[in-house]
Amino acid sequence: MGKGKPFLEVLSSAIHEDYRFPFLELFAFLYALGTFVLANFTISISSQVTTNEAVAYTVTTSLISGSLIVFILLILKNVAYGLGSDLEKGIIQTYFSYPLKRWKILTAKLLSALGVSLLLFLGIQISALYILAPDIVLPHLGTIILTYAANMSYPLLIAAIMLLMTLKLRRGGIGLVIGIVLYFAMSIISGIAFIVAYATESALPLQIISVISPSMALQYYYGGGVSGIFSVTWTPTLSETLLYTGGSYMIVASLFVIGYIYFSRRLNL
Repeated sequence: MGKGKPFLEVLSSAIHEDYRFPFLELFAFLYALGTFVLANFTISISSQVTTNEAVAYTVTTSLISGSLIVFILLILKNVAYGLGSDLEKGIIQTYFSYPLKRWKILTAKLLSALGVSLLLFLGIQISALYILAPDIVLPHLGTIILTYAANMSYPLLIAAIMLLMTLKLRRGGIGLVIGIVLYFAMSIISGIAFIVAYATESALPLQIISVISPSMALQYYYGGGVSGIFSVTWTPTLSETLLYTGGSYMIVASLFVIGYIYFSRRLNL
């Protein structure tokens, strides 16, 4: 085999399994539906502090919220169910016979499971921004990038947790269910944090949540709590928001590194 060819074969096989008909077409349709049809930012903008950056943040958040659950389901299907199925059926053992290091095999699987999903998601999202709000894209590109970074952190954290669970359990069904539960549990946990913050007049609960879901810090930075009862409790600066976002990605990266180490050294099949 030529240099690099085994890696491309594993990647091609992973993409074929993850996005075989009708999954790619179905999720592309759901992405477009959530982005172009379900997004509604007219009311949100009117209730925000209408600085240019706040408007850019609100528009971008509205587009993300319409299809983020679709992205979550797709990566959970690929990471938990897809990789788990490969472990159960012995496909991973076949890949181990290739002249490839184990970390390269896992990289090929994750490029298919996460990389292609992310490209599909961002491709539709960016297209929607240019079509629906072309005047805010280039002037406020930094705000848009930060908004996407903050909102994608928690889904990637769930993906990293699911990767570890799938490798440990060597099956994906349970991990898929737990991943969905984790996603919806964040709404409950955030609500509890709001209540505790209000009762104690302390921003600590909100700050703790922002470590794993920095979109909360970004929401308060751009005035998401102006009309709420928690607006006085916490007003993070841009530097703090960037710190929470960076910290969350450090946690995500650490979990993926642990997954790589386990897959390369501890996974016995």
